[in-house]
Amino acid sequence: MPSSMEKTIIQIYEVQKPKEAEALVDLGVDHIGSVLTDSAQLKNVTIHKTVRAIQQAAAKSGLIPLFKDPEIIFQALDYYQPDFVHFCDLLSPFPGDQAKVARECDALLSLQSAVKNRFPQIGIMRSLSVPKTGVYQRDEIQKNILRFAELFAPVSDYFLIDTLIGSPEDQSQQPVAGYVGITGEICDWNIAGAIIKASPIPVILAGGISGENVFEAITTLKPAGVDSCTKTNAVDNQGQPVRFKKDMKKVRQLVEEARRADEFLLKKCEW
Repeated sequence: MPSSMEKTIIQIYEVQKPKEAEALVDLGVDHIGSVLTDSAQLKNVTIHKTVRAIQQAAAKSGLIPLFKDPEIIFQALDYYQPDFVHFCDLLSPFPGDQAKVARECDALLSLQSAVKNRFPQIGIMRSLSVPKTGVYQRDEIQKNILRFAELFAPVSDYFLIDTLIGSPEDQSQQPVAGYVGITGEICDWNIAGAIIKASPIPVILAGGISGENVFEAITTLKPAGVDSCTKTNAVDNQGQPVRFKKDMKKVRQLVEEARRADEFLLKKCEW
């Protein structure tokens, strides 16, 4: 929960160009994230310039690698030197998946430990996958997510709660296979609230966050931060979100509503 001396972190993804990053900083965005989509084209000069532009503007730069080879991840971190690296591998909380996920967790924990050792100046953000409301076996799912949080907290600096779509039998609906995020869908806020209360490290809430619901999200759940991607993207002629292109009016509304929520909570504390 943000204290009276802290403001809610506002984080925006997916930003791949310096000018767009600078415009977001001017609007009051705190964390700006970029995405590496292809390990075969690891050194992207434009993204490198974007990271530097964010840092020079006194915001924090984040980087999501959409590949899993540790050595390539290390090369990326050495080249880009972001403020934090964001791992958003899909950690399924469904009860039937736990034997498989246990093996995945071991590799991910080892990777994060290695990053901390090699790049102590770079923070680590870890996504936690939370289903939408109405999911079957909700209590067991929440217990599994809280167990993931307990495991990853010692080697993470932030958690990010994001929305897992699909059923336990069919998880092929994720926009990026093997990863959680960019669904534009809201997760189960009851589970999210339990994670925020239990976590020993700051938690950022993602999943369908927009200017329309960010005030409620902050005042209800009191996360350390909020994250938006899909709901602050520009849209095409069919009304579909355009990846890697932000709508600055939507971002401005989100920032204004987030700061209004901070003021509301501050006044509530003073009462």
